[in-house]
Amino acid sequence: MNDVDEATSPATSLSGPATCVSKVELRVSCKSLLDRDTLNKSDPCVVLMVQNNGQWIEVRTEVIKSNLHPIFGKVFCLDYYFEEVQKLRFEVYDIHGTHSIGTRDDDFLGGMECTLGQIVAQKKMVKPLLLKYGKYAGKSTITVHAEEISGNNGYVELFFCAKKLDDKDLFSKSDPFLEIFKINDDGTEQLVHRTEVIKNNLNPVWEPFKVSLMSLCSCNEDRKLKCLVWDYDSRGKHDFIGEFYATFREMQKISSGNKVSEKLKEKCIFLFLLQLHRVYSFLDYIMGGCQIHFTVAIDFTASNGDPRNSCSLHYINPYQPNEYLKALIAVGEICQDYDSDKRFSALGFGARIPPNYEVSHDFAINFNPEDDECEEIQGVVEAYQNCLPKIQLYGPTNVAPIINRIAKLAAGDGNIKDASCYHILLILTDGVVTDMADTREAIVRASYQPLSIIIVGVGNADFTDMQILDGDDGVLRSPKGEPVLRDIVQFVPFRDFKTASPAALAKCVLAEVPGQVVEYFSHKAISPMSPMRELLSPILSPLATTPTE
Repeated sequence: MNDVDEATSPATSLSGPATCVSKVELRVSCKSLLDRDTLNKSDPCVVLMVQNNGQWIEVRTEVIKSNLHPIFGKVFCLDYYFEEVQKLRFEVYDIHGTHSIGTRDDDFLGGMECTLGQIVAQKKMVKPLLLKYGKYAGKSTITVHAEEISGNNGYVELFFCAKKLDDKDLFSKSDPFLEIFKINDDGTEQLVHRTEVIKNNLNPVWEPFKVSLMSLCSCNEDRKLKCLVWDYDSRGKHDFIGEFYATFREMQKISSGNKVSEKLKEKCIFLFLLQLHRVYSFLDYIMGGCQIHFTVAIDFTASNGDPRNSCSLHYINPYQPNEYLKALIAVGEICQDYDSDKRFSALGFGARIPPNYEVSHDFAINFNPEDDECEEIQGVVEAYQNCLPKIQLYGPTNVAPIINRIAKLAAGDGNIKDASCYHILLILTDGVVTDMADTREAIVRASYQPLSIIIVGVGNADFTDMQILDGDDGVLRSPKGEPVLRDIVQFVPFRDFKTASPAALAKCVLAEVPGQVVEYFSHKAISPMSPMRELLSPILSPLATTPTE
């Protein structure tokens, strides 16, 4: 925007990946509710309770009169964070006149608890309603639909040129520039884009520009757009050349190959719609069916101390979990919502293992080399506790073998041209790795696969050298100087969170994962498996393209 006032130009950032903090709409319906009324059917209302900083915040739907299969019009809008366990509770009540909810036991028609992560991972969740003490409320069910409503929905590249514009200057030709305004529902106009000024030219060809679909037309292809052409004046008193109106739908027709033009004062503006691009969000992939496969790798080197000694980092205290378990549970409880079979790989390194008690840097802690997976996070906890008496802590602290193993597994998924699976490897260690060169090489190789690596330093060792693996302070390179394709490692010392809640640790180490997921699939030009939000499908169907990086 060389000659037009940049201060009035709308700022639209389109180069980066889609935002990973999203707003989600939840729509609720019920079936086969209990009939609590004598003379007619129940008058149901759903109360949603959202846990926020330990407190439950309550919002509710409208009341639907005399209906045991209600579909509620009220939409719940929630902020969604992948790195947090966002607990929800839905309760259904039969409302009696002006009585407040819950004034009588027989008002309660049933409830259901879940997390927001579970809902978005399934996109549609159907659960039975439970009464007090876990008793089923007959055949009553509640259905919750999730839909993402925020994020960058993609953008369009537009290219305008004009022919034989009016000459507004006495001693030279006009200096034209173009403005596009979106007309809002209330009739007000919002500037979408202002082109550069083309000096001394009655047949201008303006530079192609990018604008988000939300900014251009609020994702409504029939929204009116107003386009004005001006002759630039350095004092700000621009001379009006002409205007025309068009919708996004009409723009698509204009760009379909026929050089159809819009007229302004018998002159012509030609529009060429270059390309539509989609920028997918993390939730687009998750709600499209992408599974997050979670693997934990635990350090069993001798520096942890004898597990039978209460000073050991592996000591099993019956009253309080050790740091390994705290970190495992904090991260695992988040990830488990995104894996439908709830089976998780659990590996160990740095120990002598039975039957020959040879040192292994890559073994299944359930001692089943054919199937290293455990049932749910509790199964991983039990496998960890059961293996401790059977192994001999040894060393050194080599993590490259496990990174290579999971990267190879992820590569198998990566060869499939869809967004069906992404891997998270959680490495729990009490010291700086001893195979640093091999680890750097393994991470560089792994950065090309659908994989994120989280390393939590347990205990009080000096972890300064571990920061080199985390790309936040610079690009990690292999010993030969090859850089990572993308930053996939997050390192955190557990001691920084000793006085904080487990949720704070999980939030810190998982915050970068959504962006890493989007970055990987965008780089591979892989779209989500299922169709995108219906809102934009009419707009994108004629010229849809693969997502850009």
